[in-house]
Amino acid sequence: MITLLAYGMIIVFMAAIMTGRLSALVALIVVPAAFALLGGFGPEIPDMAMTGIKGIAPTAVLLLFAILYFGLMIDLGLFDPLVRYVVRVCHGDPLRVIVGTTLLSMIISLDGDGSTTYLLVVTAMMPLHRRLGINPLILPAVTVFPNAIINIAPWGGPTARVMAALNVDASQVFLPLLPSIIITCAAAVLIAVYFGLRERRRLGVIRFEGGAEGAAEEARAAAAASTRAVVERSGALKIFNAALTGAILMLLVADVLPLALVFMFGFAIAMTVNFPRIREQRARIEAHAGSVLMVVAVVFGAGVFTGILSGTGMTDALAKSVVNVIPTEAGPYLPLITAVISAPFTFFLSNDAFYFGIVPVLAQAAAEYGIPPEVMARASLIGQPVHMLSPLVPAAYVLTGLSEVEFGAHQRFSLKWAILLACVMLVAAVLTGALPIF
Repeated sequence: MITLLAYGMIIVFMAAIMTGRLSALVALIVVPAAFALLGGFGPEIPDMAMTGIKGIAPTAVLLLFAILYFGLMIDLGLFDPLVRYVVRVCHGDPLRVIVGTTLLSMIISLDGDGSTTYLLVVTAMMPLHRRLGINPLILPAVTVFPNAIINIAPWGGPTARVMAALNVDASQVFLPLLPSIIITCAAAVLIAVYFGLRERRRLGVIRFEGGAEGAAEEARAAAAASTRAVVERSGALKIFNAALTGAILMLLVADVLPLALVFMFGFAIAMTVNFPRIREQRARIEAHAGSVLMVVAVVFGAGVFTGILSGTGMTDALAKSVVNVIPTEAGPYLPLITAVISAPFTFFLSNDAFYFGIVPVLAQAAAEYGIPPEVMARASLIGQPVHMLSPLVPAAYVLTGLSEVEFGAHQRFSLKWAILLACVMLVAAVLTGALPIF
C-alpha cells in the first residue's frame, strides 16, 4: 500500500505542477499531506513535516542571505563591468548572449554549488537578456544545463554521496566519466546555439547607442523594477564591494565556515558599509523582499515534502519496488538499468535517498554478476541533468525566483532538453567505456 501511495503521490504532484493547477509551494505542502492522511499517518504528519523543515532550515537561511547579498551587489552595479564586456563581445546578438550565458554558467559551476552559480549568472546576465527581449525561459534553462553536468565533479553533491555510499574514490568514478562530461557540455552549448539562432531570427541584432557603456545602463534599467533603483557609490566603495564578494567566493570554495554564516556576515558588512542609515537599509531589504520570501517559502515547502516522504516510509518503498521489478536475467545489464532509472529517481527523490538508499542495494545485486561498485557509481550519475529540474532541489527555486519565471513553466520548457542531455551522457559513457555493457 505504501508503494502505491508513493507512486500515486508522485503522479498527482507532478501533474499538479506541470499543468499549472497548483503552484510549487502549495503542491509541496498539500499533496504529501493528503496522501499521508490516506495512508493513515494523520497524527504523525506534524512531526514528520517538522523533521523535514529542520533538516532544510540551514539551506533556507543560506538562500535568504545569499539572495539579499547578490541583490544588493547588483543594485550597487558590481556586475556592470561584466555586462559591458559581454556587450562588447556579443554586440547585441541574442545568439552570442545565450551562448555566453551558457559558458559563464559552465565556468562558475566549477565551485560545485548550484545556488552560487544561479545567483551570479542570473544577476549578471538577466539585465542583458531582458534588454534584448530574449524569451525569459531561456536564461534559467541555459544556466541550469551546464551546472547540472559540471555538478558531477568530485566536490559536487551527487558524486560525493555515491563515493561515500559505495566506498570508491574519485579516480575510479570521475576520471572515466570526464570524456562523457565534456561531450555533454558540448551538447549543452549546441542547445544554446539552437536557442540563440531561434531568438536571432525572431528579434534580430540590436545596436546599442553609446556603445557598451550605454548598453550596460540600458540593460540594468530594463531589469530594474521601481523598487530596484540603482545606487551609485564612489570608486573606493566599488573596490570594497568587489573585494568583499571575492572574499565570500573564496570562503565558499574553501568551505571553512558554514555557507549560511558566510552570507549572513557578508550581507551585514555590505549593508553597513554601503548604507549606514537605517532608513536606507530598510529600503534595500524591502526592495528584495518579494523574491526572497517566495524562494525561502518554497524551500520550507520542500522540507515538508521530503519529511513526509521519508517519515511515511515511501522513500524505502520506492527503493524496494525498483529492486524487486528487475528480473534475474537482467542482472548483467544493471549498470545500464541504473543509468536509465537514475534520471526519474533523482527527479522524484532527493540525492540522499537515491544514493544512500537505492544505489547501494543495486550495487550489491550487481556484485553477484562481477560488476564492480565504481561502474555502478558512474551509472548512477548519468541522470543528473534531469535531477537539477526536480522540485526537491532548493537551488531550483533560486533560479526561477531570480529569473522571474514560474517553476512549472521552467520545467515544461527545460525538461525535454535535460532528458536529451542525459541521453547524450549515457551514449557517450557507453562509447568511451565508462559504462561497459556486461
